[in-house]
Amino acid sequence: MNISPDELKSELPERQPRFVVYSYKYVHEDGRVSYPLCFIFSSPVGCKPEQQMMYAGSKNRLVQTAELTKVFEIRTTDDLTETWLQEKLSFFR
Repeated sequence: MNISPDELKSELPERQPRFVVYSYKYVHEDGRVSYPLCFIFSSPVGCKPEQQMMYAGSKNRLVQTAELTKVFEIRTTDDLTETWLQEKLSFFR
């Protein structure tokens, strides 16, 4: 499925946590293009505490098993934008 971060945002529930593994076309400053595999943990404010604990407790195991290195967390679905993701990925160059 080819969707933008903004389209992905609209698919996430506002009151339930979710794990998202997202391949993103990232254009580096020097013009190179890469497709990093990003792990995004959506843990919105207002989730049921038991849901947050269940997801948070299994996050590290999933990240390690899948060998994901670009791991990000959002607390509101509004945070997930193209600009936000580009800023996060610029750290990895």
